[in-house]
Amino acid sequence: MIGSANLNIMIKAARKAGRSLVKDFREVENLQVSTKGAGDFVTKADIAAEKILRDELLNARPTYGWIAEEGGEIAGKDPTRRWIVDPLDGTTNFLHGLPHWAVSIALEHKGQIVAGVVFDAAKDEMYFAEKGAGAWMNESRIRVSGRHRMIESIFATGLPFAGRADLPLTLQDLARLMPACAGVRRWGSAALDMAYVAAGRYEGFWERRLNSWDLAAGVIIVREAGGLVQPLDTNGDILTDGEVICANEPVFETFAKIIRG
Repeated sequence: MIGSANLNIMIKAARKAGRSLVKDFREVENLQVSTKGAGDFVTKADIAAEKILRDELLNARPTYGWIAEEGGEIAGKDPTRRWIVDPLDGTTNFLHGLPHWAVSIALEHKGQIVAGVVFDAAKDEMYFAEKGAGAWMNESRIRVSGRHRMIESIFATGLPFAGRADLPLTLQDLARLMPACAGVRRWGSAALDMAYVAAGRYEGFWERRLNSWDLAAGVIIVREAGGLVQPLDTNGDILTDGEVICANEPVFETFAKIIRG
């Protein structure tokens, strides 16, 4: 699949940052004896990956804006285009030596996500999509699952930790959903959860209190794979509110009704 110049820039940047993170990831196990040491090391790995992405993306497109987890927001000379970047989605997994984390890059144009890349560097799986061009994983076109029955479907979410205020809502979601489906997974990376919906590995995903950089790339990848993506609040905005629900079309309505209560 040959994408646009912008998509190729995004893929190249994600691979470069991914190589840096994989090298650092191999060192994490040696640091487990010191929690502080491992935490500081991962923070440095995250910041280093973000610098790689910023250099690659802004050198290639110096007029575009930028927003990212570590480095904040940079206004571009072109107010219509902006990179939305998470250099390491799944930081806690990375810190614990779990090989499930990703580099996430999206391109926003006039308020709409027009391209997205989610790179699972540990498994060498590159998910990407451009508006109108379908969704891909490495060299293969991907589509959402074709399952029609909730009882055969599995879903993913994030479980709020450290007493976050949305924990009671999520527990209510689970109480309604789990009797109706084949299972719920919590793997610790929203970007990969959405990529897995696009690839048909999950039937759906929902989560609250996320950031725009957690979601942006996944939104277009799921849509281009044939999935439905909506804000949890039907009058809301996914990137502004940081809340999302997505699924394949056959189960979306039932799934959304259960989660929305």
